[in-house]
Amino acid sequence: MESLPAVSVLRLGFVVPRPDLALSQWGEMRLLIDGRDVLEEMHPEGVSSCWRGRWFGPAEEWPLAASDEPRRVELTNNDCVTDCCGGTFVTILRRADRVVWTRWENTEDIRLPVPADVHFDAAAYDAELARAVADLSWEEPVDSVARLMTLELAESDCFERWGWGVNTVYPLRRQESARIVVHFSPLEQPYSIGSTFVHEVQVSRDVPAEEQVRRFVDMVAADDPRGTAGPLG
Repeated sequence: MESLPAVSVLRLGFVVPRPDLALSQWGEMRLLIDGRDVLEEMHPEGVSSCWRGRWFGPAEEWPLAASDEPRRVELTNNDCVTDCCGGTFVTILRRADRVVWTRWENTEDIRLPVPADVHFDAAAYDAELARAVADLSWEEPVDSVARLMTLELAESDCFERWGWGVNTVYPLRRQESARIVVHFSPLEQPYSIGSTFVHEVQVSRDVPAEEQVRRFVDMVAADDPRGTAGPLG
């Protein structure tokens, strides 16, 4: 009987992104496979496509979640859409007690070699994804507020009571004037032209993140948020 390939070890962690990134200031996901930063080898100037804002919701919807159905996953980009500027991809699937990363692609530079198939122990793989999501040690105040704001707005009906739906939440700046951006639109017309609005929430380093989120939610619950928001430019 042919033996299975050796099992590799995956290590994940979020890091504060570079301040010059245009698309997102969510924390970047970095990954090591057997201690090697394979994305750095494949795409040295790349930006993680698995940023922290994509890791909310149930575990089966996380960017690197593995199921019996193969999924092609974007791992890095050039701070641009990959259809335009390229990036790196891998196909992830679950086979019995293993998770396999296969069919690696580098559309940013097809001349560079890509890794061979990588096998992980499925239980250890799932545990590592959960551990990385639960680790908050890397967060700065703007990250904590963005995370808590996303979770609270998903649970609250403060926008819905006025006929609005939240489209997206993300950190806007870090060093100076750190803030959280909340986009919202009419429930029946998400992202429709001329009817999407933006609220920018200033982040304080001196006020607990939970209190800052609660103040914003209470403000929206008390009055139609369109009155204090600006149109999406």
